[in-house]
Amino acid sequence: MKRGKKAEAAAEGENDTASAPSKKAKAAKEPEAPILYDDPPDKMTSKDGRNANMKITSWNVDGLRAWVKKKGLDWVREEDPDILCLQETKCAEKALPAEITSMPEYPHKYWAASGDKEGYSGVAMLCKTEPIKVTYGIGKEEHDKEGRVITAEFPSFYLVTAYVPNASRGLVRLDYRKTWDVDFRAYLSELDMQKPLVLCGDLNVAHQEIDLKNPKGNKKNAGFTPEEREGFSQLLAAGFVDSYRELYPEQTNAYTFWTYMMNARSKNVGWRLDYFVLSSSLLPGLCDSKIRNKAMGSDHCPITLHIAV
Repeated sequence: MKRGKKAEAAAEGENDTASAPSKKAKAAKEPEAPILYDDPPDKMTSKDGRNANMKITSWNVDGLRAWVKKKGLDWVREEDPDILCLQETKCAEKALPAEITSMPEYPHKYWAASGDKEGYSGVAMLCKTEPIKVTYGIGKEEHDKEGRVITAEFPSFYLVTAYVPNASRGLVRLDYRKTWDVDFRAYLSELDMQKPLVLCGDLNVAHQEIDLKNPKGNKKNAGFTPEEREGFSQLLAAGFVDSYRELYPEQTNAYTFWTYMMNARSKNVGWRLDYFVLSSSLLPGLCDSKIRNKAMGSDHCPITLHIAV
């Protein structure tokens, strides 16, 4: 997710209507120590007592080639998910680094890139086990030319990875984003009628005030507009569940994105933009939904799902 400088300032909690300095100069405040999030130990058993048998990791890598150079694949090998989903790869298939195309751990690799703009958008899915079927896009040309969605069918569920369009600086794409939200929800609901699904990726929205550090200064910024938040609420109302909030409803300071500017990550001034959203029928098998905020290599951190399917 990218923002302009004004938006970045708001993300840091500043705004344009700051009161004038008082006549008596106040003593300079000591900077507050950042409140960091500590990812708790992984839970490997579901509510109904089953052991997790599927591990999925999702990561917005903010440029695949740079991420590979920053040793992102070392972390992936350590995490060792059954399926790895990547967003914002910004890389045409012909330019993919050999380090990832030749990975023997994931013999089944699928790539979607923007048809119009080189180095823009793009998603990938790497699987240890071959899916029954893989499709690209959501069946609508206006959305599918940007390389934002891959869907894989497995025996008991669909996996959809998505890089949802950003409403952009000045909200110039907000109307397009609203259209996307409606069409994408319809696509997911149609899949869900056939088989339950897991949706993962950068959904480019912080759903509630708890999901970003500075909600007050960001209500008119991409990712936290009422329209985008309502779009996500409507997705949940259609029978889907935000797995992280299902397990950790009150957890604060849990973010997946930090701007590169103003030391936002070290101060944990962030946003939770990356999600595992599940069909409600998969909830009994949900074991854990993790935010791997120590993993570096992008302006997002990876997230991991443990589930019994």
